[in-house]
Amino acid sequence: MNYFITGASGFIGRRLVEKLLQRPDSTVYYLILERELPLVETLHKRWGAAAARTVPIIGDLTQARLGVSEADLARLKGNIDHLFHLAAIYDLKASAEIQEKVNIQGTRNVVAFAEAVEVGCFHLTSSIAAAGLYEGVFREDMFDEAEELDNPYYRTKHESEGIVRRECTRPWRVYRPGAVVGDSRTGEMDKIDGPYYFFKLIQKMRNLLPPWMPMVGIEGGRLNLVPVNFIVDAMDHIAHLDGLDGQCFHLVDPHPHRIGDILNLFAHAAHAPQMSLRVNALMFAFVPSVIKTGLAHFKPARRIKDQILKDLGIPQDVLGLINYPTRFDCRETLKALKGTDISVPPLETYAAKLWDYWERNLDPDLFVDRSLSGAIKGKVVMITGASAGIGKAAALKIGEAGAKTIIIARTEEKLLETQQEIAARGGQAFIYTADVSDIASCDALVRRVLDDHGGVDILINNAGRSIRRAIENSLDRFHDYERTMQLNYFGALRLIMGFIPSMLQKKRGHIINISSIGVLSNAPRFSAYVASKAALDAFSRCAVAEFSDSGIEFTTINMPLVRTEMIAPTKIYQHVPTLSPEEAADLIVQAIIYKPERIATRIGIFAQVLHAVAPKIYAVIMNTAFRLFPESSAAKKGHQGDQEPSLEQISFAQFTRGIYW
Repeated sequence: MNYFITGASGFIGRRLVEKLLQRPDSTVYYLILERELPLVETLHKRWGAAAARTVPIIGDLTQARLGVSEADLARLKGNIDHLFHLAAIYDLKASAEIQEKVNIQGTRNVVAFAEAVEVGCFHLTSSIAAAGLYEGVFREDMFDEAEELDNPYYRTKHESEGIVRRECTRPWRVYRPGAVVGDSRTGEMDKIDGPYYFFKLIQKMRNLLPPWMPMVGIEGGRLNLVPVNFIVDAMDHIAHLDGLDGQCFHLVDPHPHRIGDILNLFAHAAHAPQMSLRVNALMFAFVPSVIKTGLAHFKPARRIKDQILKDLGIPQDVLGLINYPTRFDCRETLKALKGTDISVPPLETYAAKLWDYWERNLDPDLFVDRSLSGAIKGKVVMITGASAGIGKAAALKIGEAGAKTIIIARTEEKLLETQQEIAARGGQAFIYTADVSDIASCDALVRRVLDDHGGVDILINNAGRSIRRAIENSLDRFHDYERTMQLNYFGALRLIMGFIPSMLQKKRGHIINISSIGVLSNAPRFSAYVASKAALDAFSRCAVAEFSDSGIEFTTINMPLVRTEMIAPTKIYQHVPTLSPEEAADLIVQAIIYKPERIATRIGIFAQVLHAVAPKIYAVIMNTAFRLFPESSAAKKGHQGDQEPSLEQISFAQFTRGIYW
């Protein structure tokens, strides 16, 4: 028996070919674009030894009679028992133009081809989308009753089926599959579609919340999911039965689940929280249309919705399926399959396989380059305070990853050392001496960098000054607050404001501010330092709100205690846990790659939450620590020598790892 298939390289098509080849006397001809001929070898590997009974026919679905050569037309004429037309656009995100070209005109061309070669039976793989958004039960003998076909996908699937019904003079059969998901045995799937659009949301919930956390969700309409192996087995069986020409078959689940049940099944498979309380989405139908229209045109609400959908990778049209109104009767299909073991398996028996395959093979995050090199290669990255400590460690990593690294410090000698180390690692660094605490020096630096490089893609404000001294010992040292603020806040701010205009022109930019865990913990003895960093944090929060639509992003790193020259005068820090400069630089790398608004340690976040919930209790805890840890010798007027820390001090510092004391 001879077959001709369009869409043989597609998800359903290649499996159908494989199924048909199980018939020992079968030969399968399949349409393929000339530029896709390299795919033949891959298809043959999948089909195995039976691939010797397959014949590629060069053509084009969008051409008259498929663009098949006269020689091939003559060879195929009267020699094809069954033609399966599977090639189509099955994508809600595709443009209306391409869907019309492929789904409508393509089907018309296939029908003309079928007439020319006098096929025995024409089999169209349509879709339940051909029913549109019909209210109620759509039977297999219904077609013209379809409703609400405004969506290009629904309309083109309906019209393509109409072409077969009206224009095809050869015997024909139509198959309307439900929403096709992966293989129920292996989970294999080829793209994100249907329920898969919600997998990223489920994954994010799993990463944020424990699986026992009860959630509120939606009930929704019934979404008919069917695994690809059922589609193939059912089509193969029904196509070879006698006396079924001119009929349509719904290849659907006779017992479809509501959307809320489907999401819960996949949440269970993902070990994510499930929706314990589900709200019927039909309740929103009672909201007056004037209110819904007003919200739809309310720009902030629209932007929030669009951003959420973008982050989750959910197309706008998918939301229209939440209240999907159509049920599908499939009695003719069940009658045709009676006596076989071909049936739709319960979703709960294979949901875990679908989830596992998606997370291992289709999760969009798997295809995102999360390397530092992928994020910065060829970009201009400027780091202040790059001659030592955190700045130098970050500069070495960034330079080695392929960025045009601009390193800033006051001392040229140390910068030259950093530049040489970057060059030794195969990187490129440009040195500029500047005093970030001096506004005139900042302005001159900005002008030079703009002239030499046209601006920066990433600005890392790392240069800083820290003073550890209790307020009562600083009452006559107001200049400590002034100079700390001058470097940590005004200097960084001057650079940000200097480079913002060029970032706005390019519509991209990333500003990373190295802040302190002290801003979260309200560290005693660091009032000057924490206040300066808190000012920069507050500025960044305001800037995020203003530039969120301009392509400029801000990241604040609330850095814990790092073993650098800055903390060397405080001898007690020699006995408490600290990050190395390289570990601190890894946080900067994380900021560059993922661009979060904030990076903070768990102890820092806990301190901030505790202060917000119980400020008086938190003050008692911090005061206890303040009294426990003494002033450094440099902060004491008498300059007494530092004492070795007690066991109590070391234990407390271990418990509050990373916090400044």
